Amino acid sequence: MLSFGSFEVLTFDCYGTLIDWETGIGNALRPVLAARGKTMTMDAALELYGELESNAERGDYRNYKTVLRMVLEGFGARLGFAPTEEELARFSMSVKDWPAFPDSARALAALKRKYKLAILSNIDDDLFAFSNQRLGVEFDWIITAQQAGSYKPSLNNFRVAFERIGLPKEKILHVAQSLFHDHAPAKQFGLATVWINRRHDKPGFGATPPAQAQPNWEAPDLQSLARQAGVM
Repeated sequence: MLSFGSFEVLTFDCYGTLIDWETGIGNALRPVLAARGKTMTMDAALELYGELESNAERGDYRNYKTVLRMVLEGFGARLGFAPTEEELARFSMSVKDWPAFPDSARALAALKRKYKLAILSNIDDDLFAFSNQRLGVEFDWIITAQQAGSYKPSLNNFRVAFERIGLPKEKILHVAQSLFHDHAPAKQFGLATVWINRRHDKPGFGATPPAQAQPNWEAPDLQSLARQAGVM
């Protein structure tokens, strides 16, 4: 069991943990497919998204708006259509419309009273600004893929965060949903982790590739973490 009082900083993944990216992805993708009479189950669509996104994030860094364009182009290649430039542009900016989970803002505000908070996210600075408005809290540090020049699960993102925060690893607790993007590399980096398992009542890995990792503690939502930490 974690001793939550021993940590000074909570670092958060954003998308899938604080922002409901699977709902946002579905809302952005559905009209593109429907316009062409293409049908996919949401589970299949999310699984394909996870595959295409992770492929687009490998190799030389490209911003997340470009990653999203590549994802939609990948859907077209798999399903036999070519997205229009307007569809690609809209999909590349769809993050601004992705909703927060209902408990995110309240739990973050409560946690902020006890801890310093950081974002460690695979996103562009300008796109995160839209999400931050939905979360309603001032983070002490915001470390994006754009700033790191790489995407998790690269350990480089964790190195950048560690250097910025400037505390021993024992004082930092990483909080995230994705085993692939976050828990596996965070454990490799030497951080304790909390798994916010937003998909606890759903099969599969959703929009993240499958992975194995051993988080230190698991909760179904952020509110449960805030309660365990004694702030709600």
